[in-house]
Amino acid sequence: MKFLPQEIIRHKRDGQILSREQLRDFSLGITSGEVSEAQIAAFAMAVIFQDLNVEERVNWTEAVVDSGLKIDWLESNLPGPILDKHSTGGVGDGVSLMLAPMLAACGAYIPMIAGRGLGHTGGTIDKLEAIPGYNTTLSINDFKRVVTSTGLSIICQTSELAPTDYRVYSVRDVTATVKNTGLITASILSKKIAAGLDSLVLDVKTGNGAVMPNLDESRTLAKALVEVANGAGLKSSALITDMSEPLSFNAGNALEIQESISFLKGSYPTNSRLSEVVYALGSRALVDSGIYQDLESAKDALSCTISSGHAAEKFSAMTHAMGGPSDLVERPSTHLAQAPIVRPVYSPVSGYVTSFDVRSLGFTVVSLGGGRTIPGAPIDPSVGLASLVMSGTPVGPPSTSSIPLCVVHATSDADYEMASKKIINSITVEDEAVNSRPVIHDLIT
Repeated sequence: MKFLPQEIIRHKRDGQILSREQLRDFSLGITSGEVSEAQIAAFAMAVIFQDLNVEERVNWTEAVVDSGLKIDWLESNLPGPILDKHSTGGVGDGVSLMLAPMLAACGAYIPMIAGRGLGHTGGTIDKLEAIPGYNTTLSINDFKRVVTSTGLSIICQTSELAPTDYRVYSVRDVTATVKNTGLITASILSKKIAAGLDSLVLDVKTGNGAVMPNLDESRTLAKALVEVANGAGLKSSALITDMSEPLSFNAGNALEIQESISFLKGSYPTNSRLSEVVYALGSRALVDSGIYQDLESAKDALSCTISSGHAAEKFSAMTHAMGGPSDLVERPSTHLAQAPIVRPVYSPVSGYVTSFDVRSLGFTVVSLGGGRTIPGAPIDPSVGLASLVMSGTPVGPPSTSSIPLCVVHATSDADYEMASKKIINSITVEDEAVNSRPVIHDLIT
């Protein structure tokens, strides 16, 4: 009987439960090209309205994994565990860029299959492609070679690994179908299961800059991810972390690479929100993988990778092995793109920063050219927002003592003006300071 994608779409649209066979056929149809982008969008929208139950989520995840290869590391005889982390995305969330080399410096092996920007959130692959020459599309054999030789490698989905997700991911980005637990679970876990991991730690964001802005929704997603991953034989745990304000001081591809290098070289505030998330996730990953027995010793080990310079060495070795410049860590400004317009934005009123519309800030970066509005469109790595303020910062109109809300990196005066208006509307300034929200909300095991 001929496969009819429209019938599967209709069944889900009408609230029916899709079988393992139907989901497998639809996944294989996406990979073969038999299913069009319009049908992918229709399927995703039907799932948005009707959702997938637990069994469908497991079956869809497995169908996506089975659309490609699954890496086998046994023949590589690696002397350490194979592990990874994943974030559901946010603004200023470059944790992978710092944590992967830190974990590798602790003796783990990190074969990371990462994604591009999705909606208002930045993507690890887009950030890495800001590095001249960095090849995110290695063959599986070359990917395994780099992981074996340097301890880590970060690539995007390829035609070999979870190819179904490669097409679905790009369509979800531009069709308002990002926010669904089943689709998110399959997208994240299919790549991780295909990478042949021993364990996985998940960073599930919550707050107005997260895919799931509500804490209960984020907790539901975290539980679904852990449940499906562990059910598929991948040991997993999840931290729920805050995205009600930008995680770091920069949002933009080249800017976040520069920030990551500063972090790895030890010239970054140790009391920052970014540092707290990096060390919390890293400690959990090292304990889950069995490298360390307790979180405190794991955190100390991670700290030593920074002070010793070992983590920076791992990042440098990885980026060079992937085609990037050999002296990126030593001279990042020589290699990373610079925007022609670099100009601060000040608050029109005096007071303290109390809250953020993080989603709007993310879309400001997209509007500057740092993200996509159609699948596959090129992006400008140089643009973004630097020196973002944090909650409680005193700000005010331009003066010699005023702290700007941020510094815009743009390609034109018109883009700067557009971005400055959005930024002022996205950051609330009030007379009295408020305490920042906790960065770590919950642990799901």
